Amino acid sequence: MREIPVAEASEVFADHRELLFSIVYNMLGTVADTEDVLQETWLAWSARGLDGIGNHRAYLVRVAVNQALAHQSALRRRKESYLGPWLPEPLITGPDAGDPAVRAETVSIAMLVVLETLSPLERAVFVLNEVFAYQHTEIATMLGRSPAAVRQLAHRAREHVRARRPRARTDRRTHREVTERFIEAAFGGDLGALMELLAPEVTLWSDGGGKSVAGGPRPIRGRDKVARTLVASTGRVGGVDVRYHQVNGDPAVVIFAQDAPYAVMVLDLDAAGERVQDVYVVSNPDKLASISEINR
Repeated sequence: MREIPVAEASEVFADHRELLFSIVYNMLGTVADTEDVLQETWLAWSARGLDGIGNHRAYLVRVAVNQALAHQSALRRRKESYLGPWLPEPLITGPDAGDPAVRAETVSIAMLVVLETLSPLERAVFVLNEVFAYQHTEIATMLGRSPAAVRQLAHRAREHVRARRPRARTDRRTHREVTERFIEAAFGGDLGALMELLAPEVTLWSDGGGKSVAGGPRPIRGRDKVARTLVASTGRVGGVDVRYHQVNGDPAVVIFAQDAPYAVMVLDLDAAGERVQDVYVVSNPDKLASISEINR
């Protein structure tokens, strides 16, 4: 078995890095953990000889997926001791993304929140099958499971996701328009206009990780409570710069204070695309690091 020349190994890995990043990020929801998994995948790849590897892509994906699964226990422990709601780390996507890996296929923040309710294996199968179109037989080989077991995992995951998030996606233009009206009402202190945009059962999820005053200890539910909380909290923040970006594939808002990211706000709309049913606010500075890099 011959060793892979470093230059050759680097070139092959680089060719697949965007795919690996996207798969692992969708499995874990954090950039730091994703980068750790990619580093471990690189070490396993660079130490492996080419003999017996018929498909570089399949091998790299298999290693990355299993390394991501191995990270789930430690990540789960961190979430259990996390202060307040835990939300996925937002990623700037589309033309504003600086790193090609960050422009890779990512599912929405709202979908990632739903995926948090799956078991690690169910989430891996769902991501590989539904997002990246891997067949059950391919996934079975990656995970060391039988195709029948993978089909069962896929069915459970799909039914679970559909029950919590029916297949409906608002077109980007409508999503952007609602987002702009929402921000204008919230930062303008227009309680009436804001309440018109909110669904009666709207939920506000604020992830500050105990490190930001913008984060709350628990989700806030109900149109009146959410509207008043948003008007009060935006009124306390002065001298901010509101910028519109694409975050995890959806129109969103990045709020800057003193030229540094202060919070990311993403809206999830109802099936009709008319009312806001969930507001996700990430203000934990640890989860805004990738956005800080793009802003430089």
